[in-house]
Formats: sequence, C-alpha cells, structure tokens
Amino acid sequence: MPARTGAEYIKGLQDQEREIWLRGERVKDVTTHPGLANGVRAIASLYDLQHDPALRDEMTYVSPTSGARVGLSFVIPRTKQELERRGAMMLRWARTTCGMMGRSPDFMNVTFAAWAAAGDYFARGRPQFGQNMRRYYEYISEHDLTLTHSLINLQRSRTVSGMFNLEAGTALQVVRETDAGIVVHGARILATLGPLADEIAVYSPRVARHTETHSPFALNFAISCGTPGLKFLCRESFDLGRSHFEHPLGSRFEEMDCVVFFDDVLVPWERVFLLGDVDLLNGTATATHSMTHTAHQGAAKNIAKCEFVLGVALLMTKTLGNGHLPHSEERLGELMLYTELMKACMRAAEADAQLDEWGVMCPAALPAESTRNLFMTAYPRMVEILQLLGSSSFMITPSEADFSGPLAPEIEQYLATDTATARERVKLFRLAWDIAGSAFGSRQVLYERFFASDPLTRARALGALYPKDEAMARVQEFLDDE
Repeated sequence: MPARTGAEYIKGLQDQEREIWLRGERVKDVTTHPGLANGVRAIASLYDLQHDPALRDEMTYVSPTSGARVGLSFVIPRTKQELERRGAMMLRWARTTCGMMGRSPDFMNVTFAAWAAAGDYFARGRPQFGQNMRRYYEYISEHDLTLTHSLINLQRSRTVSGMFNLEAGTALQVVRETDAGIVVHGARILATLGPLADEIAVYSPRVARHTETHSPFALNFAISCGTPGLKFLCRESFDLGRSHFEHPLGSRFEEMDCVVFFDDVLVPWERVFLLGDVDLLNGTATATHSMTHTAHQGAAKNIAKCEFVLGVALLMTKTLGNGHLPHSEERLGELMLYTELMKACMRAAEADAQLDEWGVMCPAALPAESTRNLFMTAYPRMVEILQLLGSSSFMITPSEADFSGPLAPEIEQYLATDTATARERVKLFRLAWDIAGSAFGSRQVLYERFFASDPLTRARALGALYPKDEAMARVQEFLDDE
C-alpha cells in the first residue's frame, strides 16, 4: 500500500474497533465524536498533503522494499540531502498544524526508522528481536500507519523518582510468557494521539534499576490499538464544539492525551523488540540515536510554533497600533530571537550530521538536543509575551453570534482600530486567547514544559553531550600562559 490519503486514514480508524473512554462513555467512532473528530481531520489533512501533485517529491519517496511512494518521514536517511529533505517534509507538516500537534505521525516514524536501521542492537537481546524490528518498520511504513506511544509508568508515590518507583500492580510489566507471546499488565501514560492512532508503541526511556540486569518492567513492543484488553482513558476534550472563529486552535488541533490500561494484554512474539534486558533498554535511545532523530522532528515542530506565535504577536501589535512602543519592540525582538535560534539549531544539526555506526545520517546531537532544552522555558515565556502585548484586549472578545445580534452596530463602531475592522480584531484576539489563555493553550504550555522530560533530566542529557573538556582546556591554556 502506498502513502495513504486522509480518507484512507479515516477509514482505517473506522474499521478498527478499540476501547476508548471519554467523559464516562465509550466512544463508538472517533471520526465522528464531537471531542475527537476535528483532531482526526487535522491528521487526515497531513496525509492529504502526500497526494498534492506539487508536493509529491517533498512529502514522499520511493520505498526500497515495494517500489511504491511512501511517506518521507519513514525514510532512513543515508545522506545529508535525505536528512534535509526529511526535515523540510516534517516542517511542512508542522506548519500545517501551526506546531500545535506535537505528536503528529512523523514523531514515531523517525523513531522506528532509526530502530530498524539499528536492528542488530535489538538482536543482542534475542536474535529474532532484530528481525521483528525490521519487519515492523516495513509494515508501518508500507501501510502508512499512525502510531501513539506510552513511555511512563504510573506510580502511587513520588517519594522516589518515577523512573525508579516501579510497583507491581501499577507499573506495566510482563506477568507471563506463553507460546503465543508475552502477557502484560499495568498502566502507562501519556498516550498523546491515542484515540487517533492505528497502533501503540510501548517502551521506556530508561528503567533505572541498577542492581538488576533483568526486569519484567523492561519492555519494548508495539500492538494494534484494537488489541483485546487495551483501554484508553481520555482527559476532557479541549475541542468545545465551538466554531473556528471562537476557538480557532481547539476546534482544529485537539490531539488528546490518554492513560492506557493493559488488562492482561497478549503481545505476539513478532511484535516484541526487547524483553527484560535493563542495560539494553537503558541504552536504546543513545545507542540507536533515536533520541537525536526525534529531536530533529521536535525542532521542526518548535520552528513552526515559534513562527506562528511570532506572527500572531506581530498582527496583534499592528492591530492595536502599539508595535512602535519600546516595550513592544523589546518583546517582539525576544520572540524573533527564539524563532531564529530554533532555525539555527535545526540547520546546524543537519549541516553537521554524520553517518553513525548503523550507516544512518544522524543529525548533530548537540544542536538538535539544544532545541528541547531551550523550548521548555522559551515557550511559556512566548505565551507570557502574548499576554503582555494583548493585555485587556483579550477581554474585548465578543462571540461570533454578537456580530449578528442587536449590538452589532456598536461592536462594529467601537471595537474597530485604525488597521482592522471589529470582526478582524476579535477574530485575531480569539486566536491569541487560544494560545495564551484557553484550556487548549494552557495544555500546550504544560506540554512544552515536559515534552522532552523534566528540566533536570534535560540538563543532564545536554551535559552528557557537551564537550566540557574542550571548554576547560581553553581556560587552562590561558591560565598556563605566563
């Protein structure tokens, strides 16, 4: 099967029965449910870009397996040109959703591409696991599937870090092995895109049980979202059923986050990629460089989001006529800085890319990972800047119905500015509110704070990559020069 269209993606969701719960009710059809359907349409729009004749070479490539054109985010880049093409494709997708869908399908696509190229790494656990990984990558790329994932175990207490606090009965673990596969039980978070996905990948960044070499909590597998015993519990939807005028982002880009319950779920052996080996699991992200490839994807998302917030801020100040004021200039300059830093990091990651031991052109790790650390604090600050620039104008936002109500003449007269009609002003500030003040916008801030783990973990990750000896050597050389 070649790259899917949006209609084919939607039909795939309709054809797969799965157990999804939202507000106490089981969702019969995610493609029509009022809290989920618009998110489905947003993902479908990404697939449709693959079939735009003008974008064919930008969005797809010829599969070396089937000879069909498949989604370019699945490519295993062997040259800098292929890496840059993949980056441009991911940026196209990210701009389509204004950077507001952080777990678009390309995130997991680049992960499995890296893992398939490093299949021999998984074969160190058991020889068949490497072959399982390669076959699964071919399966999802040739069928153009959308994946969600769940990384983190739930915990009853935070007296110890969540990585360490693995409790039987709560954390996901293997409860038995059978001829057909492994049986797993427990709960995981946070399956963003869960109701909108075809399959779920389950793995962990680390299982830090240093006194053990084997653990039932050390897992890496993937299964259909319709697998018996698999249950998705959604948070409240931030698509409130309003028009694009009133909630322009929430009404389009609700990607949903879920808790996932595994009630003695059978994972077939052919879908198991790692089992029990703590050291192998802990080394996966760095040894396969999957974390750097996902940072590359995240950088594209961050650029799109920066560009969008900056564009909104510029339109706000133009509409209000305050862009020339010193405090506005300073704040706009800060938004421009974040935008250009993200672009520079992504460009540096691609320009300094090198072939790794698996023969994959890997983005330079330091600039790619820097985008993650920067965005954890930059995005909340960007939202704060929007709030400061907009001030009380966020409150001068009548509903769409008011423009056809009795006060329409007054609204048109008094809410207009020198550069915008009243309707243009209100529409813009409703968009800004969906970034800076609504439930949808608040979720985006929280999401970006912890998108790539907590600040301490990110600082340690960057510290491990940084060439500290080189920096110290320069200082020592200066000190030694008498």
